[in-house]
Amino acid sequence: MKEQLSLLISLQECDSHLVKLSGKKIKLPEQIKKMEGEFQAYKEGVEANKRKFDELKAQRADCEGKIKKLNDGMVKTKEKMLEVKNNKEYQAMLKEIETSEKARGDIESQIIVLMDEMDKLSVLVKKDEETLKQAQIKHDEEKKMIEDDLSAIDADAVSWTEKRNGVQKEIPADLLAQYERVRKRNGGIGVISVWKEVCNGCRMKIPPHLYNELQRSEELFSCPNCNRIIYFENQEKSA
Repeated sequence: MKEQLSLLISLQECDSHLVKLSGKKIKLPEQIKKMEGEFQAYKEGVEANKRKFDELKAQRADCEGKIKKLNDGMVKTKEKMLEVKNNKEYQAMLKEIETSEKARGDIESQIIVLMDEMDKLSVLVKKDEETLKQAQIKHDEEKKMIEDDLSAIDADAVSWTEKRNGVQKEIPADLLAQYERVRKRNGGIGVISVWKEVCNGCRMKIPPHLYNELQRSEELFSCPNCNRIIYFENQEKSA
């Protein structure tokens, strides 16, 4: 019976590893997706200064476009002045040029303010770029570790499945059927240790006489609470 118990414990070890691998195959891609989302949110926060800088740059370009339009308009107006035949039209064109020059001055003042803000932001943007660069390196390293772990799952699963098949062949059919039945009803755990009269599967106390039998008998026993196959394990000694 000790040999059969040892085989059952080995089989349980294989099944426990296979369950963990199956769980990891589901959780790791979810973990990567969560990491990507969190990093994207972090990146957007860090790049706030750059977005502001780009907005100011666009505003400056718009202002420069308006100045060009005003300059072109004034050139045309001055050309038309050469053809003016009366004072009234001449004065109107002078007024138009004066208005354009004032508008141009206002826009040029606006550009100076924008450039001043851009100069301040450019310093912050450079710092942000370095911060983001280091964060990107760390993120990529952590992501690669998870991806490497994920890529190794299939190979590990094959290895543990092969080991399980080998162990399974050594276990009598009726005992294997009992193990499988109990395992499916108890979250994948069919064999579990007992220490200090407590089943480590259901965490319930077993009767004292059963605990004594478990320590000295070579028979296989089941937990009266969860029906898992149980065995004594001195956890103080193993620790």
